[in-house]
Amino acid sequence: MTNRKLGRTTGTRMSMLRTLTTDLIWHEQIETTEAKAKEVKAIADSLIALAIKEKDNFDEVEVKVSKAKVDSKGNKETELVKSKNGKEFLKVVKETTTKKVQKDKPSRLNARRKMMTKVNKVKDSDGVSIDLTDKLFNVIAPRYASRVGGFTKIVKVGQRRGDGAETVILKLV
Repeated sequence: MTNRKLGRTTGTRMSMLRTLTTDLIWHEQIETTEAKAKEVKAIADSLIALAIKEKDNFDEVEVKVSKAKVDSKGNKETELVKSKNGKEFLKVVKETTTKKVQKDKPSRLNARRKMMTKVNKVKDSDGVSIDLTDKLFNVIAPRYASRVGGFTKIVKVGQRRGDGAETVILKLV
């Protein structure tokens, strides 16, 4: 996959590249060294190209969803029920609704799985999980649908203090 070893063992290098790719997709811009940016650029461009290819490859399906009925205060509603042996207990009241969801076709599902191997799981500041594959399919892919390639660009910033490494900003175009 990569040509540059970046002075790291394979596991550490892959983990670092996965983290940088995740940050690039999530924040749409990162600052790093030139060598790392060139490696991440190749990975990010391939992910975006894959997302563009598979962005409309799904079916709309209606699914029954059963969830607990909630009162105005946000508490679950319960009802008193008698069991077969005569004991009484509280049972949560459930309500069933139908909801339209996207069901991936096999090639899109495969693309989603490939993307998940290249990016990490992310949570926002509130602790809510963010699905980066959905962001790739629903936000980034439509934005670049008319482009053939070159979804990222590298802007040179200068040398880093301390070791003099060339730093760059890698961002989505």
